[in-house]
Amino acid sequence: MRDPRYDILFEPVTIGPVTTRNRFYQVPHCSGMGHRYARSDAHMRAMKAEGGWGVVSTQETEIHPSSDLTPSNQGRIWDGADVGVFREMTDLIHERGSLAAVQLAHNGLHTANRLSRIAPYAPSDAVVDIDDPVQARGMDKADIREFRRWHRDAAIRAREAGFDIVYVYAGHDMTLLMHFLLSRHNHRTDEYGGSLENRLRLFREVLADTRDAIGDRCALAIRFAVDELMGSAGVERDGEGRDIVAALAEEPDLWDVNLSDWSNDSQSARFSQEGYQEDYTRFVKQVTTKPVVGVGRYTSPDTMVRVIRQGHLDLIGAARPSIADPFLPRKIQEGRIDDIRECIGCNICVAGDNIVAPMRCTQNPTIGEEWRKGWHPEKVPALAGPAAALVVGGGPAGLEAARALAQRGASVIIADAGTEWGGRVSRESRLPGLSSWARVRDWRLGQLRTASNVEMYLSSPLTADDILAYGIAHVAIAVGGRWREDGAGRFHRVPLPFLKNGKIVGVDLLLDQGSVAAGPGPVVIYDDDRYYMGSALAEQLAAAGIDTTYVTPTPLVAAWTVNTLEQARIHRRLLELGVKIRLLSALADRAADSVTIRCVYSGAAEIIPCEVLVPVTARLPSSELWTALQARREEWLDSGLTRVERIGDCLAPGTIAAANYSGHRFARSLGALAETESADAFR
Repeated sequence: MRDPRYDILFEPVTIGPVTTRNRFYQVPHCSGMGHRYARSDAHMRAMKAEGGWGVVSTQETEIHPSSDLTPSNQGRIWDGADVGVFREMTDLIHERGSLAAVQLAHNGLHTANRLSRIAPYAPSDAVVDIDDPVQARGMDKADIREFRRWHRDAAIRAREAGFDIVYVYAGHDMTLLMHFLLSRHNHRTDEYGGSLENRLRLFREVLADTRDAIGDRCALAIRFAVDELMGSAGVERDGEGRDIVAALAEEPDLWDVNLSDWSNDSQSARFSQEGYQEDYTRFVKQVTTKPVVGVGRYTSPDTMVRVIRQGHLDLIGAARPSIADPFLPRKIQEGRIDDIRECIGCNICVAGDNIVAPMRCTQNPTIGEEWRKGWHPEKVPALAGPAAALVVGGGPAGLEAARALAQRGASVIIADAGTEWGGRVSRESRLPGLSSWARVRDWRLGQLRTASNVEMYLSSPLTADDILAYGIAHVAIAVGGRWREDGAGRFHRVPLPFLKNGKIVGVDLLLDQGSVAAGPGPVVIYDDDRYYMGSALAEQLAAAGIDTTYVTPTPLVAAWTVNTLEQARIHRRLLELGVKIRLLSALADRAADSVTIRCVYSGAAEIIPCEVLVPVTARLPSSELWTALQARREEWLDSGLTRVERIGDCLAPGTIAAANYSGHRFARSLGALAETESADAFR
């Protein structure tokens, strides 16, 4: 069934004493679940194994309380009590035919030890690299011996827990071992500091300790960031990055190589393309005979084959693509390339770790719900009998609801008032850097168009009269929402009447018509939404040559994108395009050709030239159809309606991921008891 071109991807690879069944390798990635939701994490990883990933790795797993990342939900293998927790994970992975890997980590000066209250460890006395007013202690020789013992003991526990591959981790500027490697952190004058050979000493010792601890039962892996994109101020692929790999070339059984820090390693699609790490990691195979795994948000099997045949990688590493589609390897193996849910690179999964919550995915609404709800990314329970459903609206919520309903066996009609499918996804994917977001629409359309039990209609606005006349029992209202134009949002909680004193161009008009809707400018974007929209519109306008000023009441451009690792790149992009930026500023007044802003702290005023103001503040659900149907509830039964629900943005505007989840949840609940929202459902 498999295309022979992809046979190479299913060759086994020997990694020390163990062998993978194929070249698909889910590299360590955070899940937002970790030690706090360990069973959910275990079942999520097991789903990757079921989907065909030959190796499935944990996230960063703390080896000792002196590496306490509270409140972050990482893994913990502090003592023997944690062995049984991980044994459940490894058993589930092994039952599905895959190898299990654990990424051991001590975070050094990257943690404040908020729970354990142990003074953090570092190569030299230093302030920690988070904002807590905490200093890290420079380690003496006794501390180094203790750290080596902790790491060795954790490796023994990892072996006892059933892991097949044990990592020694020096990446992302997050771990003590990398801090010892980096001259900006390591200012020691003894045998552990100074020259690269000295700074490598602890790494060599820990590698030997770990090898001794795991014996011939487990493979030994190094995860190392070969470039920090800091020039000579950090590790470079043509400098110490290459030197370190060359020095340790044959010591591990596997090299897992990437970029540092995390924002470089997990760049969003807005700023990078598939395979963006190749220029940095290509050299590794030239200096080691050991297998090499690397990442690059690979979703195309043709690209995967290329990097293998070019001798760049031995194993295709993935974090985000394995979240978007845990069954990506099996779909390639079974010749179902068109069924792959390609990662869109939005980094909403990454945000889960940063907001200390189980991760979510814009493409895969089941992620994180494998254990708690028993959801499977490929299987939805068939309906007990015939059922018909009408989905009104063809945006992300409507498309997913229709797709999953059809998969369950319902007869589905989906209708949209517009001339194209996708709703907000289609409109937003036309913004700079967001073209990959159209995959949310395209994958679902591909599934729907091959389903024999689905009818699809564009240019079909439906009224309450229409819905009652059709008499279809189950109705999902998925007509989306619209952007407010009155300034009300997080900072200004009520509409601002003075905005009417000048020209307003709303977000919806810009999304529909592009920069032409704003005219020649000058334009002021007022961003109180704080996610991607305000900055993306500013980028679009500035790229069209329009004089653009970006104003926000927050201290950062696109403040929430700190969580998706994009904030610094967004700010830099706007500066490069000549966008003028005013932070910590709120709207105060409006005239025909200007807007007055005030500092949110001092109240100091500034008048900015402004022909067009674009308020990016909040959205309102499109509730007219729902309200009309509610007013006629007494007619529902006579018309054959048994269930009418709002889903997605027309219930409560949110992310595309939230809309997708809402549509999926509607489909799953058809014909079932309503899901409980009691405390038990979240344990």
